[in-house]
Amino acid sequence: MRKHCFDIPEGIIYLDGNSLGPPAITTAKRVDQTVNSEWRQLMIKGWNEAGWYRQPRTLGDRIAPLIGAAPGSVVLGDTLSIKIYQALAAALTMRPERRVILSDTGNFPTDLYMAEGLIKTLGQDYELRLVEPDAVIDHLDESVAALLLTQVDYRSGRLHDMAGLTQKAHSHGVVAIWDLAHSAGAIPVDLATCNPEFAAGCTYKYLNAGPGAPAFIYVRPDIADDVEPALSGWMGHAAPFGFEASYKAAPAIERMRVGTPSVLQMAALDAALDVWEGVSINEVRAQSLELSELFIREVESRCPQLALISPRNPEQRGSQVSFAFVQGYAAMQALIARGVIGDFRAPDVMRFGFTPLYIDKADVLRAVEILVDIMTNDLWDVEEFKTQKAVT
Repeated sequence: MRKHCFDIPEGIIYLDGNSLGPPAITTAKRVDQTVNSEWRQLMIKGWNEAGWYRQPRTLGDRIAPLIGAAPGSVVLGDTLSIKIYQALAAALTMRPERRVILSDTGNFPTDLYMAEGLIKTLGQDYELRLVEPDAVIDHLDESVAALLLTQVDYRSGRLHDMAGLTQKAHSHGVVAIWDLAHSAGAIPVDLATCNPEFAAGCTYKYLNAGPGAPAFIYVRPDIADDVEPALSGWMGHAAPFGFEASYKAAPAIERMRVGTPSVLQMAALDAALDVWEGVSINEVRAQSLELSELFIREVESRCPQLALISPRNPEQRGSQVSFAFVQGYAAMQALIARGVIGDFRAPDVMRFGFTPLYIDKADVLRAVEILVDIMTNDLWDVEEFKTQKAVT
């Protein structure tokens, strides 16, 4: 669809956009412009003259259409872990009489870690209650303060029903928080219709902004002026350069800013978002499902050693497909050595992302051919591929 817009090395089939997207062709030029034409020439003046200070809101408004959010309801900055913490802390202050945070056993661990850390800080008998993904809807009741879920399961690609669960949460007065790390840029998201109070996501996966790129946070517009930011950083102050001794929250979404924005990473994001101009997320979704269905059919018919752990119904998964194999790490390393890049998640999950912006049918079929060769001939069974690296 937009393969010519990405800078992917010749011979590489990149099936790991669900973990880190590739750079756009224009990314290096845009970052170089920021360094040489803005930082080098303007230096400190860049905050005003190059628009650095406004980037978190400007880029938030560019991301908003990809997640079905209104202009002015999304801001960039910090990391996804920080944004989850902000949203959860704010949610608990909205329901001070309740003590339960509800999540599922498939949620991304860092979201759960942030919840655990917040609970320890608050020290008021809060409980992080984890249930199986299918059971979440049955555990929503008047004891729950906040529902904290990742829409697409990072291991299996299983897709939660955001609209249905948010509606059920609201029927019990529960604040809804959605992690869109594996959703933004992969599947259609309609926050305005689903109506959760908060959502957050990263920009280095399907939005292709690069390693360490800033996260985004969404706050529903009708509550944005009342949300209490737990992380009251100077960039979220009503008058950051007034240097007042005490904190006063900025209006609306601006109060969810914390520290100084990462200008070079935001320049990379700006270039990456150019690729999305004129692209229909619904078309991206349709093509992603076609590619993933093709991959599943071919792998299941030719690699009996691998067991599908993603939902078989394509409407119930995101843009990734996961297979389990007891030697999954070694098999993935063998694939990577042959130019097919996916990734691995413990204990035995091989993950493959299908991003039609830069992956097509020919890539999928070639990837399967290489996988079949590796599995049929046990080419993974060498010590080099079994030695785990720091990042899997």
